[in-house]
Amino acid sequence: MKKSCSRCIMDNVNDPDLLIDQSGICNHCHNFDKAFSKLHSKEKAQEEFEKLTATMKTEGNGKKYDCMIGVSGGVDSTYLAYVAKQAGLKALLVHCDNGWNSELAVQNIQNICNYTGFDLYTLVLDWEEFKDIQLSFFKAHVVDVELPYDYALIISIYKAALKFNVNYVLTGHNVVTEGTYLPKSWRHEKMDIVNIKDIHKRYGKLKMKSFPYFSFFRQRFIDRKLKYVSLLNFVGYNKAEVKELITTKMSWRDYGGKHYENVFTRFYQGYILNEKFKVDKRQFHLSVLVQSGQISREQALAEYALPAYAQTQLNADKEFVIKKLGFSEKEFADYIAAPAKSHYDYKSIDAYWQRYFKLVKRFKFLKFW
Repeated sequence: MKKSCSRCIMDNVNDPDLLIDQSGICNHCHNFDKAFSKLHSKEKAQEEFEKLTATMKTEGNGKKYDCMIGVSGGVDSTYLAYVAKQAGLKALLVHCDNGWNSELAVQNIQNICNYTGFDLYTLVLDWEEFKDIQLSFFKAHVVDVELPYDYALIISIYKAALKFNVNYVLTGHNVVTEGTYLPKSWRHEKMDIVNIKDIHKRYGKLKMKSFPYFSFFRQRFIDRKLKYVSLLNFVGYNKAEVKELITTKMSWRDYGGKHYENVFTRFYQGYILNEKFKVDKRQFHLSVLVQSGQISREQALAEYALPAYAQTQLNADKEFVIKKLGFSEKEFADYIAAPAKSHYDYKSIDAYWQRYFKLVKRFKFLKFW
């Protein structure tokens, strides 16, 4: 039986692991409230913002850059670049091109560069190799088809950090528009290179030669070196107001849904997730805006009732994606109809984490840690 949260719009059909308490409030609302309660007051947030930016400037003294920002052309990264510029930071913009950028995204990124004057470092993935990896994820029938790109983007930032000796990474993640974590059934661990390599080994045809990845322990080393700062948690962030601001100041152009600046991501989130995995991410994204008071529950329900995709855009994207990946109409229809599999039907990085924690415990016990 369908059960819905009485505060946001999450339900147990879209999220099978949804928990609703006796008051009718779901676990996502409780998680949001816990995260929101840890945010600073307006005055304290401004004080902490000034301390953070001052520290980055001091540590970046004599360096070309004092921080990095991953950019996609979307709202969050565009606003983050704007905030960094206003704060007087010397940011390096980092972008990973997987061959699916829309023309609008490319223009938005160029506009960020034009407005801020920040340099742009782009890692371009080898298309044939990346396509082979993407196709292997289709053949694996796992939910997180975006895992290879998300991982490559993170490694692009790692590589830029090493190349330019930058320790601070500004992230667009923020509590009031993104909440905490997506439902577990919708995603997989983004740093799981073991999962990526095993799925590609089973179903891929090409060798993984240029795809950016680090070993588990090198990932841990870089993680310990880098300092991630969710700078947008220290500034006011009303999504509607921010869109108006960056449109006026930076000539930003809207692309529709969240992460729809990437053609494949738009098709994946708007069609594949809905049709094959019965997941509609809009429900979570809209719920966060309800939880933060930026829209009402009624407004969220009304927007959620609209189609995830304009039919003309869907038809164009479907034709484009199928052709670019080399599917026939029947092959793609068979993929959609086939049952989903778990990422844990394949090897995962969990075993490496278990060994890592055992080593940590051992070294702590020996007082060498």
